[in-house]
Amino acid sequence: MIKIKQNFLDKAITVVNPQKGLNRVRARTQLGVLSSSYGGASKKKTSMKGWKSTQGDADSTDLSDLSLLRDRSFDLYRNVPLANGAINTASINIIGTGLKLQASVDGEALNLSDDKALELSRTIEKEFSLWADSKECDASRTSNFYELQNIAFLAALLGGDVLGLLTHIKRHNNPNTLAIQLIEAYQISNPNNKPDEQRIAGGVEVNEFNEPIKYHLSKHHPYGLFKGRNTWISIDTFSKSGSRQVVHLFEKIRPAQRRGIPYLAPVIESLKQLGRYTDAELTAAVISGIFTVFIKSEAGDLDQAKSEDIDPEKEWGLGNGSIVGLAPGESIESANPGRPNQNFDPFTLSIIRQIGSSLQIPYELLIKHFTASYSASRGALLEAFKFFRKKRKWIEFNFCQLIYEEWLSDAILDGRIEAPNFFDDMGVKKAYCKAFWNGDASGQLDPVKETKAAKMRCEEGFSTRTKEAAEINGTDFNTNISKAKNEMQKIQSANLKNTSSQPDKSDKPNKQGGKTNE
Repeated sequence: MIKIKQNFLDKAITVVNPQKGLNRVRARTQLGVLSSSYGGASKKKTSMKGWKSTQGDADSTDLSDLSLLRDRSFDLYRNVPLANGAINTASINIIGTGLKLQASVDGEALNLSDDKALELSRTIEKEFSLWADSKECDASRTSNFYELQNIAFLAALLGGDVLGLLTHIKRHNNPNTLAIQLIEAYQISNPNNKPDEQRIAGGVEVNEFNEPIKYHLSKHHPYGLFKGRNTWISIDTFSKSGSRQVVHLFEKIRPAQRRGIPYLAPVIESLKQLGRYTDAELTAAVISGIFTVFIKSEAGDLDQAKSEDIDPEKEWGLGNGSIVGLAPGESIESANPGRPNQNFDPFTLSIIRQIGSSLQIPYELLIKHFTASYSASRGALLEAFKFFRKKRKWIEFNFCQLIYEEWLSDAILDGRIEAPNFFDDMGVKKAYCKAFWNGDASGQLDPVKETKAAKMRCEEGFSTRTKEAAEINGTDFNTNISKAKNEMQKIQSANLKNTSSQPDKSDKPNKQGGKTNE
């Protein structure tokens, strides 16, 4: 119940006109009720008085904390097993061996027959694999395209975002000049570390529509080995010809957001405290295993004892089956830390469940511990894969597809791929660039059931054999068919029987209704 006190004016009016004074109090009471309709907005409740919430746009609330969040995120990944496991679990299930291109030229939009569209798609895939499978696609020549996907994804999770600079490098005997240079989040900063402003903040320059038009990068990592004076370069998002020069990979959750937030940001404190608690319990268990004892003496501290029988430089210890003689007035007391702690496992699991909920990874998958039934384990995996599929689409749209479109544009300009009217119409360009990116499957708890399900999806038209082959074991369906055809021809030429299609004689019933022993 809200209690409204009368102020001096209320009391004065009440003396002259009690009805009017009562109306004033009643009106203020009703306003008080309306102002506290939401408990979460109350400023009078004891539970809400200490709540200091922040106000502002994405730049004002995020940019000031980003550097420290990155530092702590990387530190957790290096030193806290659970944080390391969470990041690696996301990377393995989302990127895995890499998202593979499945070109799907829109023949209907381009007035091409199905055979012509399929042939062109296969040509594009072959040309793309020559670039993507080699380390020439990396400006540093250390990773192929699929490895770059994983590096970019990890950098975005840990640092909040990552830049991919699309450069052109001419190399010997390499028709593809496009190369990707990954830039860590630390190097994206305002020139000369100037304060953020409306136009340039967090190293990102925007126009009146909040479109990123330019990125400002320090030439050297601010905390790297280079100790000289740092310099900055500015790179336009698009070149004068309209080609993309920068791919900015981050998850945008607010309209005017310029920079990404580390994946571990909401659980940094919980992970750090859990890591400290785990270390403390581990130390206590080690001490308990060592069986520490204390010598209690009436003479006081051994170092201060003046008894001639005690040597202050003597080392004390326990041996196996030893009989230790003690001086008069001394006794033994053992330290019992009470470890291992029986409450350690249920307590940590409770915290891990909360962390897993925030990271959208079920705790069973987070700690790789499946003790429930098949249905429960499968339910956990399916729930996790919703998050993995969303993140996979995120990196597909914001990294893989953007880079693929730039590669295809270069290949068409160089004449390696024929695509009439590609640069004349946006709709035509999109029809040529249409593609799917297939990643590893979600995992098979029962391979037989999963394979039958894949077969049914293909038969009902819900999926394709190309997609299923890529997701189940990362292979190409067309390559599989060619190799299988070649294997069958070799088997037939060697006069070998294909035993896979022969019925099992042991399951054939005999005349008495039983099974034969042959």
